[in-house]
Amino acid sequence: MYQRYHDEEWGVPVYDDRKHFEFLVLESAQSGLNWATILKKREGYAQAFAGFDYTQVAEFPDSMIDTLLQDAGIIRNRLKISAAINNARRLLEVQASEGSFTNYIWQFVDGKPIQNHWKALSEAPATTDVSDKLAKDMKKRGFKFLGSTTLYAHMQATGLVNDHLVDCFRYQEVQKLAR
Repeated sequence: MYQRYHDEEWGVPVYDDRKHFEFLVLESAQSGLNWATILKKREGYAQAFAGFDYTQVAEFPDSMIDTLLQDAGIIRNRLKISAAINNARRLLEVQASEGSFTNYIWQFVDGKPIQNHWKALSEAPATTDVSDKLAKDMKKRGFKFLGSTTLYAHMQATGLVNDHLVDCFRYQEVQKLAR
């Protein structure tokens, strides 16, 4: 599962708000855990969070948090569940002010993926100045559970940054996918 994720999804530029929301939910859930655990629960998250339809999630009543805390298909953490619902609401606000979440997030990289040239995993940072700025702005907008490290992971996953190693077969493939 992890290999397929790397080979087919990780680093592919995302221009769809629903897909961005999916990764924001999954990455905030991952905080303190490993990514393989989250990938195993991805389908559970899709079911619990209306197929990652943020317009529906934004309408979840507070009582839904207690319901989701009983769902073994997701990480049952009140703060993370509450953050996902909150972040759906904040995403709608960003859409209203910026036209789309995609427009908003891609402006942090001037509309094109940052192409890094790492030769070893140890060279890739956990955060960057860009992820720091994004985290600060999103926090100011009321997003929760999305610090700089989590948002750098989001940038990697959604292709705002190409952090495949230069000798990885996906490095050049992903480079060609940018608009």
